[in-house]
Amino acid sequence: MNADTAAGPITVEIAWSLAARQTDQVTVQLPAGSTALAALRAAAIADRLGAAALDSLVLALWGRVVPPEVVLRDGDRLELLRGLRVDPKEARRQRYRRDGIQPKRKAPRR
Repeated sequence: MNADTAAGPITVEIAWSLAARQTDQVTVQLPAGSTALAALRAAAIADRLGAAALDSLVLALWGRVVPPEVVLRDGDRLELLRGLRVDPKEARRQRYRRDGIQPKRKAPRR
Protein backbone atom coordinates (compact mmCIF):
# COMPACT_ATOMS: atom_id res chain seq x y z
CA MET A 1 0.00 0.00 0.00
CA ASN A 2 1.49 3.35 -0.95
CA ALA A 3 1.02 6.67 0.83
CA ASP A 4 -1.48 7.96 -1.78
CA THR A 5 -4.01 5.19 -1.18
CA ALA A 6 -3.58 5.39 2.59
CA ALA A 7 -4.45 9.11 2.62
CA GLY A 8 -7.57 8.83 0.45
CA PRO A 9 -11.14 8.39 1.65
CA ILE A 10 -12.28 5.04 2.97
CA THR A 11 -15.60 3.29 2.48
CA VAL A 12 -17.21 1.66 5.52
CA GLU A 13 -20.44 -0.33 5.68
CA ILE A 14 -22.57 -0.04 8.83
CA ALA A 15 -25.14 -2.78 9.48
CA TRP A 16 -27.70 -3.27 12.23
CA SER A 17 -30.77 -5.28 13.11
CA LEU A 18 -33.32 -4.10 15.65
CA ALA A 19 -35.54 -7.17 15.28
CA ALA A 20 -35.23 -10.74 14.06
CA ARG A 21 -35.08 -11.09 10.27
CA GLN A 22 -34.89 -7.33 9.83
CA THR A 23 -31.55 -5.87 8.76
CA ASP A 24 -30.54 -2.43 7.58
CA GLN A 25 -27.26 -1.13 6.31
CA VAL A 26 -25.71 2.06 5.07
CA THR A 27 -22.38 2.78 3.37
CA VAL A 28 -20.42 5.91 4.26
CA GLN A 29 -17.30 7.59 2.88
CA LEU A 30 -14.90 8.82 5.56
CA PRO A 31 -11.44 10.35 5.67
CA ALA A 32 -8.60 7.89 6.32
CA GLY A 33 -7.93 7.45 10.03
CA SER A 34 -11.61 7.83 11.04
CA THR A 35 -12.92 6.00 14.09
CA ALA A 36 -16.02 3.87 14.52
CA LEU A 37 -17.66 6.71 16.43
CA ALA A 38 -17.01 9.07 13.52
CA ALA A 39 -18.63 6.55 11.16
CA LEU A 40 -21.74 6.36 13.36
CA ARG A 41 -21.96 10.14 13.39
CA ALA A 42 -21.45 10.41 9.61
CA ALA A 43 -24.26 7.92 9.02
CA ALA A 44 -26.54 9.73 11.50
CA ILE A 45 -27.23 6.42 13.23
CA ALA A 46 -28.49 8.14 16.39
CA ASP A 47 -31.11 9.98 14.31
CA ARG A 48 -32.13 6.78 12.49
CA LEU A 49 -32.40 4.52 15.54
CA GLY A 50 -32.91 6.87 18.45
CA ALA A 51 -30.67 7.24 21.47
CA ALA A 52 -32.47 4.57 23.52
CA ALA A 53 -32.05 1.90 20.83
CA LEU A 54 -28.45 2.90 20.20
CA ASP A 55 -27.57 2.56 23.88
CA SER A 56 -28.75 -1.06 23.90
CA LEU A 57 -26.58 -2.10 20.92
CA VAL A 58 -22.97 -3.33 20.99
CA LEU A 59 -20.43 -2.10 18.45
CA ALA A 60 -18.52 -4.75 16.47
CA LEU A 61 -16.12 -4.83 13.55
CA TRP A 62 -16.60 -7.93 11.40
CA GLY A 63 -18.35 -9.65 14.33
CA ARG A 64 -15.74 -8.81 16.98
CA VAL A 65 -16.67 -6.35 19.72
CA VAL A 66 -14.63 -3.14 19.50
CA PRO A 67 -14.52 0.18 21.37
CA PRO A 68 -15.86 3.30 19.58
CA GLU A 69 -12.29 4.66 19.35
CA VAL A 70 -11.07 1.90 16.99
CA VAL A 71 -9.62 3.26 13.74
CA LEU A 72 -11.37 1.92 10.63
CA ARG A 73 -9.83 0.80 7.34
CA ASP A 74 -11.21 0.83 3.83
CA GLY A 75 -13.80 -1.92 3.32
CA ASP A 76 -14.52 -2.50 7.02
CA ARG A 77 -17.99 -3.62 8.11
CA LEU A 78 -19.13 -1.99 11.33
CA GLU A 79 -22.00 -3.82 13.03
CA LEU A 80 -24.43 -2.82 15.76
CA LEU A 81 -25.33 -6.02 17.60
CA ARG A 82 -28.41 -6.71 19.71
CA GLY A 83 -28.00 -8.52 23.00
CA LEU A 84 -29.14 -12.11 23.28
CA ARG A 85 -32.65 -12.54 24.64
CA VAL A 86 -31.99 -16.10 25.80
CA ASP A 87 -28.76 -17.98 26.29
CA PRO A 88 -28.37 -20.39 23.31
CA LYS A 89 -27.93 -23.39 25.59
CA GLU A 90 -31.10 -22.52 27.48
CA ALA A 91 -33.01 -22.08 24.21
CA ARG A 92 -31.92 -25.56 23.15
CA ARG A 93 -33.12 -26.98 26.48
CA GLN A 94 -36.48 -25.26 26.09
CA ARG A 95 -36.91 -26.63 22.55
CA TYR A 96 -36.08 -30.14 23.78
CA ARG A 97 -38.62 -29.88 26.62
CA ARG A 98 -41.24 -28.58 24.20
CA ASP A 99 -40.59 -30.87 21.21
CA GLY A 100 -38.68 -33.81 22.61
CA ILE A 101 -36.39 -35.70 20.30
CA GLN A 102 -37.56 -35.48 16.73
CA PRO A 103 -36.48 -38.47 14.61
CA LYS A 104 -34.70 -37.45 11.45
CA ARG A 105 -36.60 -38.44 8.36
CA LYS A 106 -34.70 -40.34 5.74
CA ALA A 107 -35.27 -39.63 2.10
CA PRO A 108 -37.33 -42.35 0.38
CA ARG A 109 -35.31 -44.82 -1.67
CA ARG A 110 -35.98 -45.08 -5.31
